[in-house]
Amino acid sequence: MTGDSSSLSFNCATQAETESLAHRLAPMARSGDVVALSGDLGAGKTVFARAFIQTLTNAVEVPSPTFTLVQTYEGADVEIYHFDLYRLERPEDALELGIDDAFAEGISLIEWPENLGAYLPRGVLRVQIGQSADDTARRITLDGGETWAGRLAGL
Repeated sequence: MTGDSSSLSFNCATQAETESLAHRLAPMARSGDVVALSGDLGAGKTVFARAFIQTLTNAVEVPSPTFTLVQTYEGADVEIYHFDLYRLERPEDALELGIDDAFAEGISLIEWPENLGAYLPRGVLRVQIGQSADDTARRITLDGGETWAGRLAGL
């Protein structure tokens, strides 16, 4: 792990280490939080999101919302929204998915957040997942700015 209190980087040599990071991060999320997951196809965004969601819910199955664009899950005291915006044609199309309600009421995990353009709110936790030369190893950078600085210090 490297970085300051608002930006941290982790080397995750295995999928299990990526899942472990998501498991440790998930309890820090609060209603109204947005987690923006970026990375190339196959980088591990869905793996990270699945572990995050499973930590906060009783969900055993957490399918990728590639075709449905959004899946919702009941947490103990907050709803969790998992968006995959890879197929989103225009940023404003996200409004039809109820993304503004998700931002206000729940915890939102967004794969391909760059497809939201100006609709991506401030104060998001940016999770950048990059592949290394070894297909199973990942470099994961968390950047939450002031909104997440205190919470990330606990990692």
